Amino acid sequence: MRTTDLETRMREREWFHSLTLLPGTWAVVRMDGRGFSRYTERRFEKPFDLRFSELMTGTARVLLEELGGRYAYTESDEISVVLPPGFDLFGREVEKLVSLSAGIASAAFTSAAGEVAVFDSRVWMGTGLGDVLDYLSWRQADATRCALNGWCYWTLRKGGATPRQATRALEGTTTSAKNDLLHSHGVNFNEVPAWQRRGVGLWWETYTKTGHDPVRGVDVTATRRRVRVERGLPMKDAYRDLVRGLLDVGGPAWSRPA
Repeated sequence: MRTTDLETRMREREWFHSLTLLPGTWAVVRMDGRGFSRYTERRFEKPFDLRFSELMTGTARVLLEELGGRYAYTESDEISVVLPPGFDLFGREVEKLVSLSAGIASAAFTSAAGEVAVFDSRVWMGTGLGDVLDYLSWRQADATRCALNGWCYWTLRKGGATPRQATRALEGTTTSAKNDLLHSHGVNFNEVPAWQRRGVGLWWETYTKTGHDPVRGVDVTATRRRVRVERGLPMKDAYRDLVRGLLDVGGPAWSRPA
């Protein structure tokens, strides 16, 4: 059998989808940690640990840089990266975008943590900026809900309840009842760090860098870009206004950072 015949037959059995992001759509790539409930329970303080949050934030930064995204958001064990309509990396191929984003997240987190961690990935699409704002509002609402549940669950666990007892105690309880539960244990949910309740945002910002030109013997300034990490995000309408301002910008629809 000739090598070319064998190669042709083997390549014919490679299976991939030729789906691409729809033209003119916004996209969000969302990565989730695989098996992170068990992973974090054995290694980090509950309900929240700043060390873990910093690992997630660092991973989000790498994704924002590598994908050339316009905004990234992380809460719990997930990361969302917003890609504008002009995004054209990988020819907008969905399968390539999903596989590589999961690979980038897994590699970045593993490198920083010093042990293997794995992420999966999916793609969300929206026809307009309003859809993206709805998506991000949804994820922030999820962050708040999960934070409240997490604080209640681990408060009960640390008070001696078993996993089953803590879970059953919270079944069907209202938000008000959960806040009351925390108050009875000396915790005011509204006063826990904002990043726990609202997540962390990352975006590109410009800044002025001052240096010295040794040839001309003069001080010079230059404009540079860097990633800003914001742990004090606003919420609800104020959050939507912030993100709208970050996403609804002029210039090229998409440009990869230098």
